[in-house]
Amino acid sequence: MNQQFPVSSFQFPIRATKMSGTGNDFILIDHREPFIEAALQSDFAKRVCRRKFSAGADGLILLENSEDADFRWQFYNADGSSAEMCGNGARCAARYAYHKNIAPEKMSFQTVAGLIEAEIVDESVKIKLTPPENIIMGQVVSLDGKETEVCSMNTGVPHVVCFVDDIDNVPVDQWGRIIRYHELFQPAGTNVNFVQIMSENRLHVRTYERGVEGETLACGTGAVASALMAAMGSQSASPVLVTTSGGEQLTIHFILGRDNVAKEVFLEGPAHFIYEAELNSEAFL
Repeated sequence: MNQQFPVSSFQFPIRATKMSGTGNDFILIDHREPFIEAALQSDFAKRVCRRKFSAGADGLILLENSEDADFRWQFYNADGSSAEMCGNGARCAARYAYHKNIAPEKMSFQTVAGLIEAEIVDESVKIKLTPPENIIMGQVVSLDGKETEVCSMNTGVPHVVCFVDDIDNVPVDQWGRIIRYHELFQPAGTNVNFVQIMSENRLHVRTYERGVEGETLACGTGAVASALMAAMGSQSASPVLVTTSGGEQLTIHFILGRDNVAKEVFLEGPAHFIYEAELNSEAFL
């Protein structure tokens, strides 16, 4: 990596917490007394999220003070890009904030996507998401020479949903990369969810995540997009149980109006503490 990162400007060790939301893992740092300059946060995230060389994670979450909510976050993907929202990260941030006495059992916090409400339920967290936007049905992409219909929506971040018959044999990284960079979804690109309907109100979802640039073990906002698209196609109804690539389960609650518009959208699932750590300077070399 670029060796110009100013390691000497930080006071080590840096306290950090590792958490996992259904296999999506994050490094969380209490940043209410800021010590990482905004211009350095992207590079900081890339370095600390490296697996094998540093702490390793799908993303970095910095919790900061807010005048309008219990806290606000700065969220960075493993590649250093900033993300508007992350469902699994949001659940981890909420449980972390409650555990650290930053926020009460029922809380709200600010994200780029808007204000998120959360409630702690034992080891799980239930969050209320912002209403879905930019819903487009019947888009066509070419996968292995075959014209395939997909649909898209924004559940805090952009998602494409592609229904498949055999989820286990989908080349998620290959097809996900094609759709993620497809001209239909430029310039921002998109996350991509491959979905198999297992039974009434039960889905299996595998997700290619923008910013991680590969399949992750879970994606909360992707699970929400998949559940809502299934419901809008009359293939499911609230609550929808979503099994992730990691084998864990998320529950999606919502109200689907007669106009086929979803409201009161909630994502519920586990948020686990993995370890507390002290990051030393060599984690950023």
